[in-house]
Amino acid sequence: MAICFKTCLLIDDNYIDNFVTRKILEGSNFAETIIVVRSATEAISSLRDGIIKPDVIFLDVRMPLMGGFEFLEEYDKINIDKSHIKIFMLSSSLDPLDMRKSMDNKYITQFIYKPLTQKALEELCP
Repeated sequence: MAICFKTCLLIDDNYIDNFVTRKILEGSNFAETIIVVRSATEAISSLRDGIIKPDVIFLDVRMPLMGGFEFLEEYDKINIDKSHIKIFMLSSSLDPLDMRKSMDNKYITQFIYKPLTQKALEELCP
């Protein structure tokens, strides 16, 4: 698979999930650069300060301090160009409300169940 995106930001508090997702991303050449952040608050700060400029974000739903939906509320407030950024909600949540809520959010491109797979990644490439 050819490289699909320049910079991929993975936001998830779970070390094991991050390890597995990163390996899948690296193995598929999904992005030139993969940045892993274990807290949504850190991700917001990095985005706001221009430290991270992703083309694609994989966002977990349930995290301590700031979950995925709270991240989206803060993301909406920061003044950066969001027009080219795709956000995929990546979750193990089976709560239909989470899926509905993510599909109603203007920033979410798609809801994907964990674990991320090679096949799912191939479908995400433009």
